[in-house]
Amino acid sequence: MATEKFLQQLIKNPDRLNDLVEEAKNVAFEHGLIMHTPDSSEVVTYVPFALFPSPMPKAALLQAQAVQTHFNTLVDKISRDPVFLEEALAGTIQADDFTARLFGIYRQVQLEGRTQSIVVGLNRCDYMVDRREDSLKQIEINTIAAAGFGVFDCLPRMHRKILKSVGLLEESESVQDRQQTPTMTAALAKGWELYGQENAVILFLVEDVPLWKINHRIIENDLRNRNIPVIQRKFKDVCTRGSLDGDKRLFIDGLEVAIVYYRYGYMPYNYTEQAWDARLLMERSMAVKCPDISTHLAGTKKVQEVLARPGVLEKFFPEQPQAVEQIRATFTGFYTLDMGPEGDRAVAMALANPDDFVLKPQREGGGNNVYGEDIVRELQEVKSDKRRAAYILMDRVRPRIEQNILVRKGLPIKLTSVCCEVGVHGAYVSVGEEMVFNETHGFLMRTKSIDQNDGGIKAGAVCDSPLAV
Repeated sequence: MATEKFLQQLIKNPDRLNDLVEEAKNVAFEHGLIMHTPDSSEVVTYVPFALFPSPMPKAALLQAQAVQTHFNTLVDKISRDPVFLEEALAGTIQADDFTARLFGIYRQVQLEGRTQSIVVGLNRCDYMVDRREDSLKQIEINTIAAAGFGVFDCLPRMHRKILKSVGLLEESESVQDRQQTPTMTAALAKGWELYGQENAVILFLVEDVPLWKINHRIIENDLRNRNIPVIQRKFKDVCTRGSLDGDKRLFIDGLEVAIVYYRYGYMPYNYTEQAWDARLLMERSMAVKCPDISTHLAGTKKVQEVLARPGVLEKFFPEQPQAVEQIRATFTGFYTLDMGPEGDRAVAMALANPDDFVLKPQREGGGNNVYGEDIVRELQEVKSDKRRAAYILMDRVRPRIEQNILVRKGLPIKLTSVCCEVGVHGAYVSVGEEMVFNETHGFLMRTKSIDQNDGGIKAGAVCDSPLAV
């Protein structure tokens, strides 16, 4: 490809390369591809990015987008199936304290009776293209705080500008667009409309040190342009100033809450006992949750493993064999580590060939998975007790290897062998069994050095745009 040839030439001219990187940083600031720094709410920097868009097979992009509305439906069906969730997570909640705390809230809500039939889901399915088969393989489903829209929508514009500035006009036209924010906020707007109180607010539940505050503001502004009031609060605010009335309507600071949109709350360190109390208060309320606790649990790694078992998808799509086929085509191998003969076989398999697998705990946010010899150390410690059920085992995907230049503070500017993970966003709104909004739009790509295991932005990857080939 012309971009690869250009990169080979560019790396031989350090002055030209440094000038282009500086130009790209300026374009990032110009288009708003920015985030707060961890140490100051008054200082911003550019979001880490790949200097050029990375190639991705067009067929894989189309496949990922085509199947997303089926995944939206699947997640919603799982969230409304207490028998499935109870059975799927039975071993996990015995081994993993965090999942157990979430499931405890879920059980309490179920016992009291679900107060709100409306669900808003903003999901993201992440994939890699396995180079051995040139096939799309799903890495995970994110059902809470799925990032990748807002400020990220401007990334294709930045990449087109850089490509045009170096004369790669044809490539600039192959960069995939991604105006995802209007689609994602449309689902929040629909949920707010269905709640039916025009003075009620959408509450963004945010972290104490919001690196992505600018990103949140862009999403908020889109909602405000629809005349929907939005507030930001933290767990401690909800706990100390939130309450339920006799009809279980949620109020905070005197404002009725129509939707709780969780931008936080997906990792154990997000929670104090006060935060757990706040989560329970919100889940018991009449407010629409994005996601509600059952949808949060539907995105666990254990559920992903159970879905890959023979016959499971058919239970959720009994008369839709095409949907089952499309979903199953994205699965790689998954193996239970629950106690028993099947789990024992998976442990033995991983210990014999650790480089062929990924050991995945029930965690989100990047930096959590276990690889290579670390799998051996981890499994040797837990192989004979129930703690191993806190993990699942997955075949390791061997992604396509490309060349690019990663622009990230502290990284040397050099040509790097990289691999890419593409995410597809889905947005849906359901009322009981009826899906009233179900859409998908655009792509998020994250690119990392092949020497790096985890693909989260916080873990060291950079944002990228797919160049359809």
